[in-house]
Amino acid sequence: MIIKIDFESEIPIYEQLGRQIIEGIAKGELKKGEQLPSVRQLAEDIGINLHTVNKVYNILKNEGFLTIDRRKGAMVNNLMPEVTEEFMDFIVRELKFIIHNSYCRGMGREEFLNICKSIYDELENK
Repeated sequence: MIIKIDFESEIPIYEQLGRQIIEGIAKGELKKGEQLPSVRQLAEDIGINLHTVNKVYNILKNEGFLTIDRRKGAMVNNLMPEVTEEFMDFIVRELKFIIHNSYCRGMGREEFLNICKSIYDELENK
């Protein structure tokens, strides 16, 4: 899996990295049980601070995507996190913004839903 950080983006580096790891898991580029690079190695490979990588690994551990072992490092969790009420609230907040933004730009419902369907289809047909 290739990680690309946009240093000019308004999205914080730690958030870009976390999103890409989750995307890698969803797409099957990172397998359950797979060991991730060490904090130091990943930071060096993509040119960011090791504390940023450590922060991301800990956030993803707390969310249930990773397990961290002192001897083995960070690994993709064998059991993915479940949909919780807190997660549903998060999804609704994020989708509201994305839908409102799309609506203001003139995107129609069908076009929006087709994009969502296309992304899901891509994951289900990997």
